[in-house]
Amino acid sequence: MRTLMYVSTRGRMCVRRGMSLVELMVGIAVGLFIVAAATTLMANQLSDNRKLLVETQIQQDLRATMDIVTRQIRRAGALDVSQAQSGLGTAAGEGGARSTFTTVTPAESASSEVGFAFYRNAGDQGPYGFKLEAGGIKSFSGGGWQELTDVNVMKVTEFTVEPVAPDTKIQLLPCPKPCADGSTACWPQLVVRDYTITIRAEAKADASVRRSMTSRVRLRNDLVRFNPVAAPTTVCPA
Repeated sequence: MRTLMYVSTRGRMCVRRGMSLVELMVGIAVGLFIVAAATTLMANQLSDNRKLLVETQIQQDLRATMDIVTRQIRRAGALDVSQAQSGLGTAAGEGGARSTFTTVTPAESASSEVGFAFYRNAGDQGPYGFKLEAGGIKSFSGGGWQELTDVNVMKVTEFTVEPVAPDTKIQLLPCPKPCADGSTACWPQLVVRDYTITIRAEAKADASVRRSMTSRVRLRNDLVRFNPVAAPTTVCPA
């Protein structure tokens, strides 16, 4: 502390106290520390806010993509009324035809590409599909492959469609006559089909922001499997 003495105009002795250079430098240093701390705190908050926005965007894009994929795959095998009626057999087990919309790939093992078909309207009956390519998921709908996800925002690192083993979800459909060997092995089967879909992605701007989502989808239209060996295009043995 520096002390300055002087005489006022009235002849009185006055004392004025001020800060020394060392005290001034200490004060400035403390102020700089406070400013630096506040700046660091603000920078961290802005970084956390930016990361939160990226995480929210990735989560929303991932969920929207999963909703589209599951909704479309769930419709695989759908027919209109006339097509469904043409596939029915008679009470005697005659007639009936295989549906051209029941095939879904993959049928046995996991894959990064899925293909299927269903009746949407008279001019749009598929085929449809989804696949992983160059960090994005593409969809196929008649005219060709189109981008479903934005590769500039989200990089998809995994897209897997895996059929779930039917296990006991197979129901035998009875026919009027047994097979040639007297068994029921050639009778048609009603198969319930489930698929597990997995999508993993990371933000294009920040690879540390990663999200994954898994969904199990049951196809609304079960598969009628034809089993006659002698006449594979018929429903039941003649």
